[in-house]
Amino acid sequence: MSHVGVPRGTVRKRRTLALLTTGVLTIPVLAGCSSGDEEAPRGVAQDIAPTARQAVADGSTVNWAIDALPATFNAFQADADSATTRVTEALLPTLFPMDKAGQPRLNPDYLESAKVIEREPKQVVLYKLNQQAVWSDGREIGAPDFVAQWRALRGKDSAFWTARNSGYERIEKIERGADDLQVRVTFSKPYGDWRSLFSPLYPKEITGSPETFNDGARTTLKNTAGPFVLRGVSKADGTVTLARNPRWWGDKAKLDTLVFRAVAPKDRTKALTDGTVDVADVDPSTADRITLARRDRGGNGQPLTHGPGADVSPAAALYSYAVAHGSDEKAAEAEQAARAKNRKAVLAYAAEQKALRDFAVRKSLEPAYTQLALNGESGPLADDRVRRAVARALDREELARTVLGPLGLPAKPLGSHLALAGQPGYADGSGALGEQNEKEARALLADAGWTRGGALQQPKDTKAGSEAEKKGEKEGEDGADADTGEEKKSTGGAEKEENAEKKDAEKTDKDADKDAEKADKDAEKNEGKADKASRDEEDSAASRDEGLYIVGEDGKPAAHAPAATGTSAVPALAPARHAAFQSAALLRQAAAVLGEDGAVAAQDKQPGGAAGAYAPAGTPAPAPAAAKGQLGKDGKALTLRFVLPSGPGSQSLRTVGDKIAAMLEKIGIGTEITKVPDESYFKDHIASGVYDLALYSWPASAYPATDGRPIYAKPEPATDGSLLVEQNYTRVGTDHIDQLFDRAAGELDEKAARDLMKQADARIWAAAGSIPLYQRPQLVAVDKKLANVGAFGFAAPRYQDIGFKNRQAAGSSADRKK
Repeated sequence: MSHVGVPRGTVRKRRTLALLTTGVLTIPVLAGCSSGDEEAPRGVAQDIAPTARQAVADGSTVNWAIDALPATFNAFQADADSATTRVTEALLPTLFPMDKAGQPRLNPDYLESAKVIEREPKQVVLYKLNQQAVWSDGREIGAPDFVAQWRALRGKDSAFWTARNSGYERIEKIERGADDLQVRVTFSKPYGDWRSLFSPLYPKEITGSPETFNDGARTTLKNTAGPFVLRGVSKADGTVTLARNPRWWGDKAKLDTLVFRAVAPKDRTKALTDGTVDVADVDPSTADRITLARRDRGGNGQPLTHGPGADVSPAAALYSYAVAHGSDEKAAEAEQAARAKNRKAVLAYAAEQKALRDFAVRKSLEPAYTQLALNGESGPLADDRVRRAVARALDREELARTVLGPLGLPAKPLGSHLALAGQPGYADGSGALGEQNEKEARALLADAGWTRGGALQQPKDTKAGSEAEKKGEKEGEDGADADTGEEKKSTGGAEKEENAEKKDAEKTDKDADKDAEKADKDAEKNEGKADKASRDEEDSAASRDEGLYIVGEDGKPAAHAPAATGTSAVPALAPARHAAFQSAALLRQAAAVLGEDGAVAAQDKQPGGAAGAYAPAGTPAPAPAAAKGQLGKDGKALTLRFVLPSGPGSQSLRTVGDKIAAMLEKIGIGTEITKVPDESYFKDHIASGVYDLALYSWPASAYPATDGRPIYAKPEPATDGSLLVEQNYTRVGTDHIDQLFDRAAGELDEKAARDLMKQADARIWAAAGSIPLYQRPQLVAVDKKLANVGAFGFAAPRYQDIGFKNRQAAGSSADRKK
């Protein structure tokens, strides 16, 4: 199941315009790389019910759920998606698929060998093709197919609409080798990730011209070379049907047909129970239902302890019966209707649970990770100190436990942007940024100028109260061209009064500080830590809820709201300057009755804030108690726009988002949470840069030097003065990071390339634009009789090995439905 917030496909997309302002990193030591002798942590094993081919029956059909029909069958186009990948893996050659450890491995179905045979003066790779490998039309796979794909993807012909050409632009020429089964590729520049090329490999009939490349491969693939061929696509039924390839030279596919069926994530449970699909990625709630169904198998007809009506107490049931059979006919009729509706729901739920007993949940960790993205384009996060403070405030272990712990998966936070646990290049580079430390996070914010009370300060270049009014009157009399000397002179008297009032205010502040100190000591004696924690939690939730905005649920247009200052911007009554200073003093005196962290005593809480409060014009309305400790600068509170998806399949992201907001609140950073529709989450917010904080995911790669560079590359200036951002949606990057990627891409020594990637990862951590949180869970509901399919982890599926374990169990989904 695809997750919201995942960029569509893994291809490099056409560059988009954006603006980036980045701070200079000042880090004494980047010690995030592990030593070469340190053993890489083991990954989570795949869960596919591995079964020997001789124990898998021939024949039958499997229905596999995908989110939607593929937007295109051309994997090199910008709108290629996960469905494109799923289908083309079964139809086209992949020369080096990933294995269980996330390493590229030679595919013997297509290659006898492939290796670098020359390094000087230029790198030369020689491919020796499997002599049996042919396209479905009978033509041999050979050098002409390699040449056509190189010319289409090298970037020199703009007539080819391609979003992916990394590596192909480094090829100088492609030639036939000693015979038709040899392909000799010469590179103009060294390329360490040469194994990433020509996968998938398309026939020359598709890549040979812009017309067939751009349009011909979008809706069909007439010539293929996999264990299956494309039989047809039905938009009406939402299916892509594959049939066994009669010309396939490898292990014969066990299935007669493989049907990929478009089923939205929210409809997966129903599709499983009515027999529409046999394999489907599911969310934790559906996985729980399958687990409960298997647990209840031996219930001997006893009522289920979960589902509709399971939480009704005996007393409530008795009361319902009494009302339904009581003398009040109107109430009885309504209650009887409600009871009938509940009985119907109970029966439907029980039938679904019975059907779910035929499935098993196979789980692993998906080859993708979820990150917290910090948009460094503008605002507070343009300062690297603020970004690092955000990162240092996060308890990443708690966030990983929240998502992975309930599923029984290892809940360890991810330590790398460029590899996952279990891959040979993995090393924890988070040390370059530092561990969680709220004290140091606050210090970073203070160094950046964000302080308590900063939100109450007037900007240095503005005047308050009657002084501003006098200035306006003077300008009205003297004209708009009055010089600076006259302005200073006209405000001299007011400044004297202001200085006197400031002294009074300072005296009041000192008295208030003494009172506050005394109040703090009294509070420590009279209030227990448990009560304080309870109040903090209530206030924290109230503060975050007040900043919550769900697009489309309040009648407002779906445009993104501007960043708030943490409180409502509705102005109150505007007294004169004297009242303004008195108001500030009263606010400081009020701190004397607050707890150490600014929490208001429970008996003093009143909805709507303190009665009779007032402030100068333009002053935001009072915030909840928990927000009183929020940091600010120049009259603006430190509040970040946090964008989250609102769909039913994104609950885990919203849970993590709420926890992050609470962690940031502890160091004085407020969050304005905006929940947006899943379909617009990435396109209208992440890619467009309309956010400060966001949660989304990137897939893992066996080629980080190639696939990671566009994600972390420093944006480049465009001719119009804006910046070009490839896939770096955080708009944070450095020249040094780019140089490390470039060096790694040209390094033919694998160990040296990995060392360069570890250095790049440490720099990415230090820049604090992307904070990896956890590797995503992979939960797959599978007919329990199916073999060699489920949660594949890193490895690519072997579609020819998938099937039912024996003929007796090889019923199709239609059989199960009957």
